[in-house]
Amino acid sequence: MAQPIADRRDVDFVLYEQFHAEALCQHERYRDFDRRTFDLIVDEARKLAVKEILPTLAAGDREGLAFVDGQVKVPACFHRPYQRLREGEWTAMTADPAVGGQGLPYLVAQAVSDYQLGANCALTLFGWSGFGAGEMIEIFGTAEQKRLFLEKMYTGQWGGTMVLTEPQAGSDVGALTTTARRLDDGTYAIVGNKIFITGGDHDLTENIIHPVLARIEGAPAGIKGISLFLVPKIWVEPDGALGAPNDVVCTGIEEKMGIHASPTCSLAFGSRGRCRGLLLGEVDKGMKVMFHMMNTARLLVGAIGFTSASCAYQHALGYARERHQGRDLAQTFEPNAPQVPIIRHPDVRRMLMWMKAHVAGMRSFVYYGALLMDRIKTAEDAAERERCQGLLDLLTPVIKAYCSDRGFEVCSQAVQVYGGYGYTREYPVEQLMRDVRITSIYEGTNGIQALDLLGRKMGLQKGRVFMSFMEEVGVIVARAREIEGLEALAGRVAEAVDQLGATALELGQAAMSDRYRAAFAQATPFLEVMGDVIMAWMLLWRAVAAQPGIEKHPGREKDKDRTQACGGSRQAAFYIGQIDTARHFINTILPVTAGKMAAIRRLDDAVVAMSETGFGG
Repeated sequence: MAQPIADRRDVDFVLYEQFHAEALCQHERYRDFDRRTFDLIVDEARKLAVKEILPTLAAGDREGLAFVDGQVKVPACFHRPYQRLREGEWTAMTADPAVGGQGLPYLVAQAVSDYQLGANCALTLFGWSGFGAGEMIEIFGTAEQKRLFLEKMYTGQWGGTMVLTEPQAGSDVGALTTTARRLDDGTYAIVGNKIFITGGDHDLTENIIHPVLARIEGAPAGIKGISLFLVPKIWVEPDGALGAPNDVVCTGIEEKMGIHASPTCSLAFGSRGRCRGLLLGEVDKGMKVMFHMMNTARLLVGAIGFTSASCAYQHALGYARERHQGRDLAQTFEPNAPQVPIIRHPDVRRMLMWMKAHVAGMRSFVYYGALLMDRIKTAEDAAERERCQGLLDLLTPVIKAYCSDRGFEVCSQAVQVYGGYGYTREYPVEQLMRDVRITSIYEGTNGIQALDLLGRKMGLQKGRVFMSFMEEVGVIVARAREIEGLEALAGRVAEAVDQLGATALELGQAAMSDRYRAAFAQATPFLEVMGDVIMAWMLLWRAVAAQPGIEKHPGREKDKDRTQACGGSRQAAFYIGQIDTARHFINTILPVTAGKMAAIRRLDDAVVAMSETGFGG
């Protein structure tokens, strides 16, 4: 059986046949690359993932973390692959090579992440956190801050974090109580306690740079009075050398349902009155800076949800082909009939098809988000750059929330395919399901993503961004209408888009009326149906992209046996599989989505009308 991580054939299809990654090389930014280089990079990423990272998934989960004398120790098996990530310059793939990156297109970097996140996100996130925090310094930092921190963070020599959450200030960041006081030397004394800090302490890097949200004494209350500070675990001297330990203390690590090898830390800043930090960006503008990393992190979390689903599907598919149980449906009443692989059973095939459709749709969706980032960087004019940025802003909460929710559901279906074995630690899908569960909570819960979509993103540029999104879908629908066999699917997707537009309009109007509570009670269902419509769009797009391959095998519709119809060719089977997958989703799942949209438009207010006592308890 193939290694249970990303399907390379599908990765190549999305990169080159759906999104034409090689076209990016025509732009000055990426002129040093070509398809051969992209292939070599993805090959190396897959090799590293299979040989070095994947073996740490179960081993790291079983060993877990150690908290000894206030220090966090990661599983021993993490150290070697982390060094390989550093040596291969995988920790800052899209950053400028001048500061330790590879300068890769975001689209190709996403293909690399497909393997590395899928192999073990708990390990891979150590490198990403340093890059994510470093990117804020690159964009908002002073020349001195860039000189001191950037290259070491981008190369993974130093780690990084996001330090927002406090016990009384989780999603309500504006309620934080951590304080900052300016000192005579221009640094700030930081005092406060933070919780749920991913990678807040560990022994993989020699230093960790903490971007900490705090309120300068006398600043306004709420979000408007928050500033951001760089707080090194070990102070960095003006010459770049490490100085004395800063007053940053890890006070504990959480015992979690999953991601047992990822340290989720409680941190105390200034408990001895000697914690120093450097202002990053402007005073009272900390959330503006932090939102840059948070939005990137939300795209990353969506990718984790998707890659977990991809791995779970690969495991379940391999198991269904190997596990013999029961007789073929046609031989149910023949006691001497041989057992067959469970993939022959219609209900198992139904689960696998549901999983495949969502994994395929999510891969295209996540890669499309990366492609938008490349288009923003390579746009010829400001109008196109603004259009792509608007689309990315609109889709970010959907990528984060939809892919994390569906990622968990795919992992759950994988457990079901395994049956009783799936519920045991003997097989990997139970860990994948435990690990992915956090993604709907990470970086703003999915309920917050839904509120953001309805309350802010739908109204971007007075609704023009949402209209641009619908036009993007319309382009693929129009192409599909011109292809024999796809006309009906195109019509159903067009109808769903029209319904989504009508639902968005009615919900948006209600949100600005006295029915706003009932409207916002439908925010999460609306995000879900928008995600479903996007899946239909992406799968239809795949079907369109598959046509050149299918046309090499005429007569496919004359034979009900898809293998025979493909002339025995795995390539042809792959292309025809794109049509079958789109057909399944659009014909069997999208009608349910239409029913959900009808329910949303009713704006039933039972949820907000019920008294608190009425909930019982």
